[in-house]
Amino acid sequence: MDNDSLTKIRVVNVHKSFGENHVLRGCDLEVQQGESMVVIGGSGSGKTVLIKCIIGLMRPDEGEIYVDGLEITSLKERTMNDVRKKFGMLFQGGALFDSLRVWENVGFGLQQHTHLGEEEIRRIASEKLRLVGLKDIEDVMPVELSGGMRKRVSLARAIAMEPEILLYDEPTTGIDPIMADAINELIVRMREKLNVTSIAITHDMKSAYKIADRIAMLYQGKIIEVGTPEEIKNSPNPIVQQFIQGKSEGPIKIL
Repeated sequence: MDNDSLTKIRVVNVHKSFGENHVLRGCDLEVQQGESMVVIGGSGSGKTVLIKCIIGLMRPDEGEIYVDGLEITSLKERTMNDVRKKFGMLFQGGALFDSLRVWENVGFGLQQHTHLGEEEIRRIASEKLRLVGLKDIEDVMPVELSGGMRKRVSLARAIAMEPEILLYDEPTTGIDPIMADAINELIVRMREKLNVTSIAITHDMKSAYKIADRIAMLYQGKIIEVGTPEEIKNSPNPIVQQFIQGKSEGPIKIL
């Protein structure tokens, strides 16, 4: 089997600007079938823009993105919607609908994109909630949940349509270290149980080391290094070392 047949997502020379701000500057990345790829980089490095281009929420100004061998950047919206059904996404803030009960949030995609009845959608929602360690909260409103529980409900929603690819946007931001570790465990378990391909973006190295098969460093709009967690830890690249050790670029003067 050649390598291309194992490549789930391929990003080739992608550029994206917003006015004068050239965010992605020739970004290249390959993610293999069943792999857990983590993209690291500082705030403003373009991680979220990259993930939005991959799922088709943004179109790059230049370059190509392939999903299962299909080039998606020039697709019409209707065809792109079919491609998006392969994806589940955990948004940074959870992005739950506050006016809907938990099971309605989890089953939202099923209600929009299938002909399933309410009873069946609720059954699937309950099943996905159990998978992320939640039960008996189907009729609770999101406002009643803790930050960690909201993340779990969002993850249940992301897997409700049994996607082939899961995207995680800063999955551990805004929750305490113990809950962050529980979310990381869940991400690992989702991959093992569901055999999905996943891309997570984060600046949390503890998370990156725990959930990644490989880590890619995004810096000034380009991927400057890709390797296993061990290879990244031992990278000779000073930019990579500075980031993973959390060091500032120079002495900060205290006035």
